[in-house]
Amino acid sequence: MRIVYLHQYFVTPSMAGGTRSFEMARRLVAAGHEVHVVTTDQSADARHRGWRESVESGIHVHWIGVPYGNEMSNAARINAFMRFALAAARRAASLRSDVIFATSTPLTIALPALFASMLGRTPFVFEVRDMWPDVPIALGVLRNPIAVWLAKQLEMTAYRRAKHVVALAPGMRQDIIDKGIDPQKVSVIPNGCDLDVFGVATDSSPRSEFRWLGGRRLVLYAGTLGKVNGVDYLVRIAAAAARIDPEIRFVVIGRGRERDKVRALAEEMNVLDRSFFMLESLPKTELARWLQAADMIVALFTGPRAVWKDAVQNKFFDALAAGRPIANNFDGWQSQVAVASGVGLMLDPDDVDSASRTLVDALNDSGWLDGARVRARALAEGRFNRDRLATELERVLVAAAT
Repeated sequence: MRIVYLHQYFVTPSMAGGTRSFEMARRLVAAGHEVHVVTTDQSADARHRGWRESVESGIHVHWIGVPYGNEMSNAARINAFMRFALAAARRAASLRSDVIFATSTPLTIALPALFASMLGRTPFVFEVRDMWPDVPIALGVLRNPIAVWLAKQLEMTAYRRAKHVVALAPGMRQDIIDKGIDPQKVSVIPNGCDLDVFGVATDSSPRSEFRWLGGRRLVLYAGTLGKVNGVDYLVRIAAAAARIDPEIRFVVIGRGRERDKVRALAEEMNVLDRSFFMLESLPKTELARWLQAADMIVALFTGPRAVWKDAVQNKFFDALAAGRPIANNFDGWQSQVAVASGVGLMLDPDDVDSASRTLVDALNDSGWLDGARVRARALAEGRFNRDRLATELERVLVAAAT
């Protein structure tokens, strides 16, 4: 088949960010399909706002310069969503295809998918990574009654016009069905584990590069420092843990609009560059070194339940691929999987002292850590194996195109 794959935030392993689309697309190429990804060059400056093309691991990628970052204002982000939607609609419509595959967020990715689908009379499949507009409404980002109505109309139009809908978690699937969509039309294909990136031993370890780390226990957070992530929680955990075991090291890798706030709090609580360290975003290939060096990966969320109940964070699956346990501070789907499978902890989101004791006890329990590592790797190789999940996605796309 010839597949047009729409994703505003597509990145390769040499870039920072989630690589689900890259990994799925390259496996579709390996299966014999021609894949054209339409996406943004998020780092483009004012001089490079037009289209450019490249081939990444056999994937034909169409990039348009639309700057984007978590640190941008809500208005600037919405502007970026609409600019890409308009440009991508024209680009996707110009590419002959057997099926169009559009993956959210944002929800506006449905606009170019619907346009190209109707113009070319091509079936399209819609993938839901987050329940938009439910999440921005719950966060208070989307408040205008007209905007809310329009967003809900777009959501339902996408569900109804799509040949098939892919959800990343069971709870998302149920939410979509509860909106009146035929259950037979909705499948669950969760995020997956990239064993060839995070499961392969790296040549060097950051433990040998940073004297403050060495052989000490390492707790790692790698991801966005946005409002809903609540990384200030980890600063408070680090401060409490330092009173129990001052040798434990906490490392945050990432960027976002809350980065300066987190850093200021760490300085105020006297843990910055003592037991709590902050690094800039890293490409996947470099991040793998840190995950393999970690003793515990941390996944964080704050805010209303709609934000985190069906969380499918990259850091969760990357931790499994690296064979590392994961601590979550929210009672969402991935947290429940972690606890039920014996690969993670549930930290109290409100009681920092209790959460820090839970974390320190786990870090000092070598038997539990060793067992969790084995169980994490087993999940990565089985239930969340990317090759198997890509085959499921291929099956959905082929069925939609025939």
